[in-house]
Amino acid sequence: MNARRAGGRPGPDDGRPAATAMVAQANRGTVLGRAQAKANANIALIKYWGKADEELIIPRSSSLSLTLAGLSTSTEVTFLESSERGGSRGPVDTLTIDDEPQTGKALERVSRFLDLVRDEAGISASARVSSYNTVPYGAGLASSSSAFAALAGAASKAAGLDLSERDLSRLARRGSGSACRSIYGGLVKWEAGHDDASSYATPVESDMDLALIVVLVSGQEKRISSRLAMRRTVETSPLYRAWAEQSAADLEEALGAIRDHDLERLGAVVEANALGMHAAMLAARPAICYWRPETLTAFEAVRSIREDGLGAWATLDAGPNLKVLTDGGKATAVADLLQARLPGVNIQVHRPGPGLRIMPSVDGGAGAVGGLSQA
Repeated sequence: MNARRAGGRPGPDDGRPAATAMVAQANRGTVLGRAQAKANANIALIKYWGKADEELIIPRSSSLSLTLAGLSTSTEVTFLESSERGGSRGPVDTLTIDDEPQTGKALERVSRFLDLVRDEAGISASARVSSYNTVPYGAGLASSSSAFAALAGAASKAAGLDLSERDLSRLARRGSGSACRSIYGGLVKWEAGHDDASSYATPVESDMDLALIVVLVSGQEKRISSRLAMRRTVETSPLYRAWAEQSAADLEEALGAIRDHDLERLGAVVEANALGMHAAMLAARPAICYWRPETLTAFEAVRSIREDGLGAWATLDAGPNLKVLTDGGKATAVADLLQARLPGVNIQVHRPGPGLRIMPSVDGGAGAVGGLSQA
């Protein structure tokens, strides 16, 4: 969903005059339901990489993540019944992201997702979607996890559905796999399952004091999408099968470390799991490399801090930016040391964040109040 370019600028196919006209048209109609939702991005500690079913977004292995405060998407969805909408044309949806009208692939992806909601609710109304983000897009910071979790919450409630957390997780998964985990706060496990009904996220109970430090070496959009990179890795990398098998063992190791409150053990397996995933990508044909020279410099800084006695372990997703797992009570000290070793780099400390919040609509329309925690 979150398909704008870095810096909030639309892509070359956004067609702003046409998009503006579409928004104006969508503003005319009877409001059937409106709802707002906010979700936070999550960062995988044990990775999801590769799909067993691309249409349903069923992963090849289960995963573990941490939902973060400070990286979020807020979305409002309004369903409108318009007299101008031709019966054969179907719903005409509009999408704005950070006040920029969107068309092309971004709108198509959102409309396909909204079709799932419309089918479930038995409605055919057009939708007006407005989204605001604090997550850089396409930089390996899981922007789609917060985007589609927020869209799932707002769209389902605006359509009059009252979904359980599990069903919201399944719905969010259909937009972006990692979004199923952002329904919950803190540590979350995504059960891979084998079909639509069995693939969903569940919270992992823990009182460990954790933090993730984001080392933002680049905010630019990546050159190859996660979807394409996953597919190429699965289809061509000779290392992928071995990594996927090891990842299942890594997940059990991580869960055991959480149960035992063993941060060193957890950090070691988190770092190893990420490096294994990137090794599999490097072995794909042609190779996929999200790293930049600054990425390696940052990685060495993390290792140096760890060698000096402060617990810090790096993880990377589909992008050049490091996330550093550490003890919450020592996060500021670790961040200060990283800043000293990486002058000029944007370094942010993020604590565990909440799950999906569904808020009342501004006019009290249908489905205004969520079935989850309120804002």
